[in-house]
Amino acid sequence: MLDTGTVRGVNAMTGDWARAAVGEAAEGTVFSAAGVWPLLALLAQGADGPARRELEAALGIEGADSPLASGRAVIEALAAMDGVAAATGLWTRPDLVPVRAAWEAALPPGVRGELTGHPERDQAELDAWASRCTRGEVARMPVPVTPDTVLVLAGALLLETTWGVPFAEGWLEPERGPWQGRRLLGLHQTVKDLDRVRVAPHTAAGPLTLAEVPGHNGLAVHLLLGAEGTPGGEVLNAGLAALGGDCATVPGSALPFGESGPGVSVCEATAWEPDPTLTICTPRFTVRADHDLLKRPELFGLRTAMDASRGHFPGISPTPLAVSSGQQTMTAGFSAEGFKAAAVSAVGMGVGGVPWARSRQIGVRFDRPFGFLAVHRASGLVLAAGWVTDPDDAPDRPW
Repeated sequence: MLDTGTVRGVNAMTGDWARAAVGEAAEGTVFSAAGVWPLLALLAQGADGPARRELEAALGIEGADSPLASGRAVIEALAAMDGVAAATGLWTRPDLVPVRAAWEAALPPGVRGELTGHPERDQAELDAWASRCTRGEVARMPVPVTPDTVLVLAGALLLETTWGVPFAEGWLEPERGPWQGRRLLGLHQTVKDLDRVRVAPHTAAGPLTLAEVPGHNGLAVHLLLGAEGTPGGEVLNAGLAALGGDCATVPGSALPFGESGPGVSVCEATAWEPDPTLTICTPRFTVRADHDLLKRPELFGLRTAMDASRGHFPGISPTPLAVSSGQQTMTAGFSAEGFKAAAVSAVGMGVGGVPWARSRQIGVRFDRPFGFLAVHRASGLVLAAGWVTDPDDAPDRPW
């Protein structure tokens, strides 16, 4: 069971991300702070100095004794939820980055792999992991593997539910707004529970309508509608506040007749049965988005960690490390039958604090008959020459 402080921290990051991402997006977007937050917590455990303080501030756990424990708790809680699958992966260049045993041992169970230094081969392995963990919903690892990548820490999240009451498909033809004139594939669901819809008359973003669509396995999707022209980031933050109990809402059974909230109309009508009903109508949708976490480093506490002039994670490895990439790819779909979403988040690291360049590596093996020359270097005089056909055997025991 997650503690309330951790839940507040993850949800606060969701709200901050909503303000930044939805406000900038000309098109729809989707993101998961729950997919990124635990990875940042794992990194915070191994960070020091300003990098750790920035990560903890972004996570909302300033001064925590064990950020890693908080991150692990989120991952384990996600994996234990019905309808949710979560996975963690760590890949390193063992020849360049020895990982500290204490940090690795405390990570959640998951894949521990090696980067070979061959980007195409490594990318293929990481892509296969992302696809496998999301059942093909996310086909590629978000961060690219380059010759300088020495560590990749990734998390995959898959959630899926089916509706207790399926939607019926039909047409949806908006009469006003940006979708006016389009014939959309509409989904219609009629239920007797009026309180599945609620209206928050007074949020920081103005009036807000929330419609809950519960799934069969404990998951639910809340559809949010604000007043016309309200920025999407503000609508999402108002929804977070309403769901968190930070602003009052009026249940559907108590709404007055008339236009009682954004998109909500309450009236009396002739029907075959006297029971009141609630009809929810929404278009079917699929949204996909890619997010570069390093474009908003303050949001994720990564500003200092990006500085490659020195290392920031001595708790992870004695090799100086700096964050070189951070990405999330996510997709979500709402249909007549249910809801499915998948996200893969990853952070890549390179060596920090020292000049770093590719170098030629040469290996030589004398494992068949070979010759030798003993030479006086100053004069070039060959002092001895020979050919080896019967080298010494190894001793029975190590030296």
